[in-house]
Amino acid sequence: MTDRPVVTRFAPSPTGYLHIGGARTALFNWLYARARGGQFLLRIEDTDRARSTPEATQAILDGMAWLKLDHDGEAVSQFAQAARHAEVAQSLLAQGAAYKCFSTQKEIAAFREAAKAEGRSTLFRSPWRDADPASHPDAPYAIRIKAPREGETVIDDQVQGKVTWKNDQLDDMILLRSDGTPTYMLAVVVDDHDMGVTHVIRGDDHLANAARQTQVYQAMGWKLPVWAHIPLIHGPDGKKLSKRHGALGVEEYRDMGYPVEGMRNYLTRLGWSHGDDEVFTTAQALEWFDLDGIGKAPARFDFKKLENICGQHLAMAEEAALLLELEAFMTATGLPAFEEWQRKRVSDALYCLKDRAKTLPQLLEKAHFALHNAPLERDEKSLKALDTVSRGILAELTPHLQTASWTREALEETVAQTADSQGIKLGKIAQPLRAALAGRTVSPSVFDMMLIIGREETLARLKDAQD
Repeated sequence: MTDRPVVTRFAPSPTGYLHIGGARTALFNWLYARARGGQFLLRIEDTDRARSTPEATQAILDGMAWLKLDHDGEAVSQFAQAARHAEVAQSLLAQGAAYKCFSTQKEIAAFREAAKAEGRSTLFRSPWRDADPASHPDAPYAIRIKAPREGETVIDDQVQGKVTWKNDQLDDMILLRSDGTPTYMLAVVVDDHDMGVTHVIRGDDHLANAARQTQVYQAMGWKLPVWAHIPLIHGPDGKKLSKRHGALGVEEYRDMGYPVEGMRNYLTRLGWSHGDDEVFTTAQALEWFDLDGIGKAPARFDFKKLENICGQHLAMAEEAALLLELEAFMTATGLPAFEEWQRKRVSDALYCLKDRAKTLPQLLEKAHFALHNAPLERDEKSLKALDTVSRGILAELTPHLQTASWTREALEETVAQTADSQGIKLGKIAQPLRAALAGRTVSPSVFDMMLIIGREETLARLKDAQD
C-alpha cells in the first residue's frame, strides 16, 4: 500500500449534472480519506471548453453539498494547469522519454485504413520515434511518449487484482497535441502527482487508462498511486445505468425527497459490503469502509431497496434534524415554507410520523392532519366513514372531550368510556374519529393527533365532521 498520508480526489467533468455513479465515486473517495485522517480533494476536469459550463460545475458542487461530501481546499481547475502539463511534456522530451511526431492526422488515418484492409494491427507506430533530429521538418508536431515496446505494464489494483498489458499492444500516446494543448491522459497524471494524490479510486471504465498513465509516472520517476477501479452501476436489468432506468442526476434524487443519510447509506452499499449490514450510519461507514469490501461485479440500482433503506433512516432520524431536512427539501423544490404554527405542529408530530414514510414527500403527506385547520379537505374513504351512525357517536363523544384533561391517559379513558356507554368496541369509535381529525382513514393514532393539534382544533374538526 502506501506509508504516505492518504490523499484521494474526485475529478468530474463539468458537462452536465452530477451523475449518480460519479456521486458514489466521490463518496468512496471521501469515506476512504476521512476514515484515515487524510485529505479529499476536488478537481474539475474542464479541458473540454466547448462542453464545460459554470452551471454544470455548480450542479456538481450542489450535489456534493447535498450529500455532505466536503472537500479540502479550493477546487482545482484542470484547464488552469495547462502550462504545467506542457512543461512536463517538454521535460520528457528533453530527457529522451518522449519525441516529436510530425505525422499528420491524415497520414495516421490513411495508415489505419490500409492496415485494416490488409488485416494488420491498426496500432500506429510513428516513423519519427527514432528519427535523427536533423531530419525534422519545420512543421507542427505532437509530443508522444516513448513507451516501452517490450515486456509488460502491470498494475496491482485494489479491486480488480493484478492487471497486465503487453507493451507491444500499447502505442506511443500523445502527450501534447500539435496545437500545444495537453491531452487528458497527461493532464490527469500531472494533476494527481502535483496534488499529492496517493489513492486513485475511480470507475473501472478508466482501467485501460491506468496502463498508459503508469508509463507517464515511470518516465517521470514519480511514485505510483494506489489504484482502485470500481465497477460501474447498472440498472435492474443488468445494463449500464441510463435515463430509461429513471433518475440519473443527484439533484433528481434530492427533488424526489430521498433523505440524504438514506441516500448515502444506499450509495455506500452499492458495490461495497460489510458482512450482512444493510442499514448503517455515516459513522459506521467511516469505521468499516475499506477497498477490499468493494466487489468486482457491477452493482445493480434498485429503487425498492433505496426506499426501504431511506425509510429506516427516516425512522432513526433525530426530529430536529429531520425538520430542517424537510424544510430544505421544500425550499429546493419550490414548496411554500411552513407558517410558524405549521412548523410547531410538524415538529411536535414527527415522533409519530417518521416511521411511517420512506421519502420526504410521503412524510409531508402523513403530516397533512397537522398542516391544516378545520374545515379539512376529506378524501373519499373518510367521507364514507362519517356516516349517520358514526356522526352520532362523535356527537356523544364531543362534550366529554370539552371537559377532559388533555393528557394521553385522560383522552384514552374518555374515548373508552364513550365506547362502553354506546355498547361498541373501541375500533368502532376510532375509525370515525380518525376520519374527523385527519380527513383520511390512514393516520397516526387518534390520541397522538389530538395531543398535537390541541383541544380547540380537535373540537373544531369534530364539529365540522358532524356538520
